[in-house]
Amino acid sequence: MRIILIAAVTADGKIAQKENQSSLTWTSKEDTKFFVSKTKEIGTVIMGRKTFATIGKPLKDRRVIVLTRTPPKPPLIKGGDQGVSPPFQVTAFGPAMAGSNGGRGAGGGTVEFTDEDPKALLERLEQEGVKAVAVAGGAQIYSTFLREGLVDELYLTVEPYLFGDGTPLVEGCDPIEMELVDSTRLGDNAVLMHYQVHK
Repeated sequence: MRIILIAAVTADGKIAQKENQSSLTWTSKEDTKFFVSKTKEIGTVIMGRKTFATIGKPLKDRRVIVLTRTPPKPPLIKGGDQGVSPPFQVTAFGPAMAGSNGGRGAGGGTVEFTDEDPKALLERLEQEGVKAVAVAGGAQIYSTFLREGLVDELYLTVEPYLFGDGTPLVEGCDPIEMELVDSTRLGDNAVLMHYQVHK
């Protein structure tokens, strides 16, 4: 299974200027298009509770798994129903997702909340036949996956901002050597860099 970290960063390596800030407030529309396209291609997206809170709903055509130590309280998602599977794994389905396809309707997506540790979660997903997952933030989730050596690839969109203060992409990680696979200009001012992690 391929573990692919996807992030938008400023030129000084920040993913947010203040806590709970959505990247949509400062990233380019080209980065948003890339994120939607790449995560739909991958199919499964892992993120933390705070990152999910900036979205608050299922992502169309994607399975979102929210890693959190805090059990979610209804409403889990805007306009959705939820079902609970003990001990702490909650699956929430959005309003357009009633159907026989495992809770996914045409064009819908699912949201799951879990307190599994990343390695256990990835093992479960691999047993389910998942071939790749996107790790989509925030900094604590990025740092955990990188620190535990779980990431195979990174897609970093560097946007033309310097935040100075703010939330860095990662904290508390040993140096990680990577190889540049490709770089592409996105729009007028952003650059998308694709890296392979040396393991």
